[in-house]
Amino acid sequence: MAFARIARTGLRRSGGAKGNYTTERDAISEGISFSKYQPSLENAMLKYNNPYTFGKMDIPSFQSRGYQATLSSQLPSTEKIARQQSVSESESMKYPGLEATKPGDKPRVVVLGTGWAACRFMKGLDTKMYDIVCISPRNHMVFTPLLASTCVGTLEFRSVAEPVGQIQSALATDPNCYFYLASCTSIDTSKHEVYCETVENLGQANERHRFRVAYDKLVIAVGSDPLTFNIKGVQEHAIFLREVNHAQEIRMKLLSNLMLSQSPGISDEERKRLLHCVIVGGGPTGVEFSGELSDFIKGDVSQRYAHVKDRVKVTVIEANEILSSFDVGLREYAASHLTKSGVCLMRGIVKEVEREKIVLVDGTEVPFGILVWSTGVGPSEFIKSLNLPKCPGGRVGIDQWLRIPSVEDVFALGDCAGFLEQTGRKVLPALAQVAEREGKYLVELFNNMAKQNAGKAYSAKDVTLGEPFVYKHAGSMASVGSYKALVDLRESKDAKGISIAGFLSFLIWRSAYLTRVLSWRNRFYVAVNWATTLVFGRDISKIGN
Repeated sequence: MAFARIARTGLRRSGGAKGNYTTERDAISEGISFSKYQPSLENAMLKYNNPYTFGKMDIPSFQSRGYQATLSSQLPSTEKIARQQSVSESESMKYPGLEATKPGDKPRVVVLGTGWAACRFMKGLDTKMYDIVCISPRNHMVFTPLLASTCVGTLEFRSVAEPVGQIQSALATDPNCYFYLASCTSIDTSKHEVYCETVENLGQANERHRFRVAYDKLVIAVGSDPLTFNIKGVQEHAIFLREVNHAQEIRMKLLSNLMLSQSPGISDEERKRLLHCVIVGGGPTGVEFSGELSDFIKGDVSQRYAHVKDRVKVTVIEANEILSSFDVGLREYAASHLTKSGVCLMRGIVKEVEREKIVLVDGTEVPFGILVWSTGVGPSEFIKSLNLPKCPGGRVGIDQWLRIPSVEDVFALGDCAGFLEQTGRKVLPALAQVAEREGKYLVELFNNMAKQNAGKAYSAKDVTLGEPFVYKHAGSMASVGSYKALVDLRESKDAKGISIAGFLSFLIWRSAYLTRVLSWRNRFYVAVNWATTLVFGRDISKIGN
């Protein structure tokens, strides 16, 4: 009603409706933003036949499969101020986009994110029952267990990136399913809408476009951010090994330092710094990356950088013990193997990170040429900003069915979600297998709701959801280099089970991850890359800046 009153007020002030549009709803349905600039908009349309021309400013068409976007630079100053305030009813005028589904339409599921949880959910969801809208700042899923291998050229980057259009083909082919390269900025659970902005600036206005999407069901799976513990200098000088662009940056920096260290006139101290690779964090990611680095140094650097091969050094800094979630025997094996491979294991707590060195709490200074930060993950700034219940640790709080109980039709899973205290369950670790299991479970729950005609908004109050989610840990694996790996098949840290290490574990590790790669295309890429590396060594070409 308030929306209609605003529209009628705007009509009266502008002298009535223009053309054949008698109401604002009719205008919006035709793709025209209704505002006090309506006369100028109509003149521009008549003159240029371009619905995105405002006055003398010709704004490029930004119409991507069902939505149009508004540039903040074209809004009056009063509207810019209003944009910075909380979401209100007038936001519908400023954020054009996908309207709510109509009776007879399939329910629309909006998925935020393209990580393990989101992609497993989208892959299994029945698109005969639902339409899917995926919103994420990246258009692919990263197969994170093999990401460390891309840093040194064991695998190529495309081998670990799976486009979402191949994971769920409906996003590329179905006229009512969409993928939007954007970030969600806020959620209005009362209106069942999400508000987003594109990750890239478009056009000459140098502004990011904003739009809104109405949902029947919302799945929040935006992942997490690296934990920095508010240590000064981490964000500016460290690299986080979580995305493909991180691996690309590490690879470029590593190769650059190797070549720079051979330049004439470089002091021994500077050469030593350039060739020192420091990893902060002794978890699976840090250990696997250090193993890959040691293999790269022994197998490729020693042959192709003979002048500096003896000066390259890898150091892992950990506050406690490496691989703390693994069996004690496996931890000891990993520490012994890495030490024999030339990796230095150092106990310490980082106090500050400077441009070329780390300062520990005890005053020790560790110069570095490249710093990789891998100390765990925590809730992102977006998750912190949501006015939703939080579980211990700051993640979005969910119940046994992965619902956010304080709001309707909103679910959360993966690294961004955790069980509320009242459920009596522990917050699950931020692991790929946890996210994948949750995505698989939510598929069954959604398909079950659709069969009970509960897919639409506000229709799932009295439906039978079935059994709650139960997670059983399948075990942990980690590669330590030199064709050795660890396999820990215990259900928990204190439980009994099979724990093995060595070459057999390496074969299990590679076989398991090769079968978990989502597409046959990427399985082929990974297998070929492994074979190529075994026969010819790693590619050390430095391409790009």
